Amino acid sequence: MNMDKKQYKKYAAAHAPKSPLGLDCLRAFVVGGTICAIGQGLTDAYSKLFGLVRDDAGTATSVTLIFIAVLLTAIGVFDRIARFAGAGTLVPITGFANAVASPAIDSRAEGLVLGVGAKIFTVAGPVLLYGTVAGALYGVIYYVWGICAGLIQ
Repeated sequence: MNMDKKQYKKYAAAHAPKSPLGLDCLRAFVVGGTICAIGQGLTDAYSKLFGLVRDDAGTATSVTLIFIAVLLTAIGVFDRIARFAGAGTLVPITGFANAVASPAIDSRAEGLVLGVGAKIFTVAGPVLLYGTVAGALYGVIYYVWGICAGLIQ
């Protein structure tokens, strides 16, 4: 059966299961909102129960959410939640923690250097790289804009 690329795409689209978009969006919204609500609850608890100022409570919340995401990744629960919720688990801090922890856990049998050390940022590395480059580029643009604005006045 010889097909060109166009025919194959048409064939694959006809046989692919349809995604329930509305249900997927609802699941992502509910799970992502739940993660955010847990984060807010932790921040409030750290503020009220432990007397931390808002910034310190936010830091403690971030560390707690990272710990929970890595723990759930290590025991295989995060992947099941992600399959159910899709993008809802990509709330930035938990999604990033999973993206760093997952390759590290998967490659631990290869050793600390050639396994974990070499592969820990295979997923998160491009995010860090392009985020840093975009930030530097934005800083240069902001700096040049400030110089130009100063010359105009």
